[in-house]
Amino acid sequence: MRVTVAGAGNVGEFIANDLAAGGHDVLLLEQNPAVVQRAEATLGGPRTDGGSLEFRTADACEVSSLREAQLDTMDVVVAATGDDEDNLVISLLAKQEFAVPRVVARVNHPKNEWLFNENWGVDVAVSTPHLILALTEEALSVGSLVRLLQLEKGRARLVEVTLADDAPVLDRTIAELHVPRDATFVAILREEHVVVPRGDTGFQVGDEVLALVTPDSEDEVRQLLTGR
Repeated sequence: MRVTVAGAGNVGEFIANDLAAGGHDVLLLEQNPAVVQRAEATLGGPRTDGGSLEFRTADACEVSSLREAQLDTMDVVVAATGDDEDNLVISLLAKQEFAVPRVVARVNHPKNEWLFNENWGVDVAVSTPHLILALTEEALSVGSLVRLLQLEKGRARLVEVTLADDAPVLDRTIAELHVPRDATFVAILREEHVVVPRGDTGFQVGDEVLALVTPDSEDEVRQLLTGR
């Protein structure tokens, strides 16, 4: 897979290096030459993991720079700068000018998250503050459905619930439940073990249940798992 990461800060560096370590071909764009030199010194050199990592000094908000970077050949673009306005511009150009199939954008300030949608070319928006908030709620809430992540422009959501002692699914199997057709159980975390859900899988008090739902099926899944 060919990936362009815009922004060579700590976040961009980590993403680019991890993708390259996973065997992907990664281009890291950064407009500050000093930052590029630092990144090359830290992450450059021969790789033995099968991937590649290329560095380029370029303004990812300029169409000419993106054209030189052959953005139209990329499978994924990650807008990972520390500026929300830049990330929106990069996402819009990637989608509209270069028809990149998948655009992932970093949201730095929570108040701007509403802008990161398909109108700006964003397929997936990642808001660190909201993700931390969701994980905090997940750790503190028992018997409540917590939304962890939105996927596919909000058409799919990853949700989690820790089953309380009055959960209606206790001592029942998945096959016995009327699970909506557009929802599925992804995993059950039980006593430090991961249980892969199957039809004969049952539920126990304290299970952390991860489910993939749509906006239409979320309430039904909440009712199944919490009774609320």
